[in-house]
Amino acid sequence: MKYSYLCIAVLAAFFYKDADAQELKINKAIKHSEKQTSVMLTEVIKATDASTPELVSPRTLEEGKLKLVASRDWTSGFFPGVLWYLYAHTGANKWQNEARKYTSKIEKEQTNGTTHDMGFKVYCSVGTGLNITQDPHYKDVVIQSAKTLSTRFNPKTGAILSWDHSRDKWINPVIIDNMMNLELLFAATRLTGDSSFYKIAVQHANTTMKNHFRPDYSSYHVIDYDPQTGEVLKKQTHQGYSHESAWSRGQAWAVYGYTLCYRETKDKRYLEQAEHIADYILNHKNMPEDMVPYYDFDAPNIPNEPRDASAAAVIASGLYELSTFSQSAKRYKESADKMMVSLSSKYISPLKQNKGFILLHSTGSKPSNSEVDVPLNYADYYYLEALLRKKNLDAGASVLRLRK
Repeated sequence: MKYSYLCIAVLAAFFYKDADAQELKINKAIKHSEKQTSVMLTEVIKATDASTPELVSPRTLEEGKLKLVASRDWTSGFFPGVLWYLYAHTGANKWQNEARKYTSKIEKEQTNGTTHDMGFKVYCSVGTGLNITQDPHYKDVVIQSAKTLSTRFNPKTGAILSWDHSRDKWINPVIIDNMMNLELLFAATRLTGDSSFYKIAVQHANTTMKNHFRPDYSSYHVIDYDPQTGEVLKKQTHQGYSHESAWSRGQAWAVYGYTLCYRETKDKRYLEQAEHIADYILNHKNMPEDMVPYYDFDAPNIPNEPRDASAAAVIASGLYELSTFSQSAKRYKESADKMMVSLSSKYISPLKQNKGFILLHSTGSKPSNSEVDVPLNYADYYYLEALLRKKNLDAGASVLRLRK
């Protein structure tokens, strides 16, 4: 469902106080998320069709109808992850039971070598479940998934191959999103002691740092490599406004990805890279006052461009962790807080609406006119993750703590 931005402003003003005047009310946000997700569980059952049993996870709304996707879809792991995060927030067995049920539908992806999105699919579902429950079965799935992902690494490019499609456009594409899949590889080294996963992750991070970034630390979306020589052939975008623009969610993947790389390696180059990317985002002249970015920082019709709540959720979650490492901790945490206040007020779904999605107003791919100004499951996932990280920081606990 699409809304005009005038209607958005009117509805937001009606249902909520000015976000700038609020503090982030975590418990209220969690209760709202629980109620919405209960609605979602009911709506998934309604939308399930016996003729399409492969559709296992809710992704978005299309013309007001709930869209379900197969486990092979890159977004399939986020809804199980939402359920796991609700369990982490509340300790309620209801959420653990539902999380296990929906996670089981994703596990077969552990041997799917046709995709680079193993981290999104498997680590956000199975990996989150492993971190909470220490279930040895989940450990086995995570390890196998890392082995499968590793087969896409090309030593000549020094990177993990992204899409297998669009060979008419790119020979060997590597996208900035791939930084998010490195967490799976780091986890596999911790679980097995096998350093090969770690080495692939580090080499991919180094190659990306070398080739994906402009002098101002904004990131290209797609780098195309010669698979035999490693030569950079193209620097482009797929979901942003133009090849030289800064696609917002791409910047979000970058700051989150290099923060987790620093966590896992303690290589200061990664911390510095994450800080530079964060500063680029926060200092950008087109960052709105409410800190929820337009789909692209350089989109031509700002302020009349769609926002991307999913980018804000990813950035906020990344900034909370970055604040635990950086000398600019106060600024990063306060910026994340402001993003989360906005998301939990102006971008939140009214109760029992939107088939149970939590956040509204995300943008999947504006150039394709695909999923523009709609709810998206990964926005909800990173929103709940950011809430948990905020709660942990305020309690003086590890930002990564999942178990009570």
